[in-house]
Amino acid sequence: MTDRPPGFFEGTEMPSAGWWEALWPDPRSVLASVGVVADADVVDLCCGDGWFTREMCKLARRVTAIDVDAKQVETARIRLAENGVANCGFVVGDAYDLGRLVGRPVDFVFLANAFHGVPDKTRLSRAVREALKPGGRFAIVNWHRRRREETTVLGEPRGPRTELRMSPEDTIAAVRPSGLILAEVVDAPPYHYGAVFRRPAQ
Repeated sequence: MTDRPPGFFEGTEMPSAGWWEALWPDPRSVLASVGVVADADVVDLCCGDGWFTREMCKLARRVTAIDVDAKQVETARIRLAENGVANCGFVVGDAYDLGRLVGRPVDFVFLANAFHGVPDKTRLSRAVREALKPGGRFAIVNWHRRRREETTVLGEPRGPRTELRMSPEDTIAAVRPSGLILAEVVDAPPYHYGAVFRRPAQ
């Protein structure tokens, strides 16, 4: 593709219509499994077309949806408006600039299907750490490190190239230098896991 905006992460294109819904028929359960709770101020980082954002808004008090792709942000805005969602703000910008884009400390940052493509994963993790309140959490939902041919949806291999995929241990190692502390790793069937980190309270 040649129309990607500057800062677009490799291997994080939004899928064609249909299979995303088939892969994630219940996004709310994924959000609950990584700890998105009521009364939280949450960022959906690299929100794409808002598939998770919509359900996030039903769980959290306030949501900020951020993506570098203005077209995807507009798609997310329309999706939420059509569903009567009013507690979400939308921002077009680079994920590395998270603190500036949000402008306030938040309780939770959610990042799905994108961390594998981030060129400087520790830099992004540091940006998230600085954007979190003390005790705040960062959830990374990643594809398991399985061959792409094995992760089929609607009969076809889906997801990023095999060489981009990360094990939970890879993700933990990339985040650790930022100062965030691993809280838990949860399974997100059929092909994902969630690694949840927290900012130390002090």
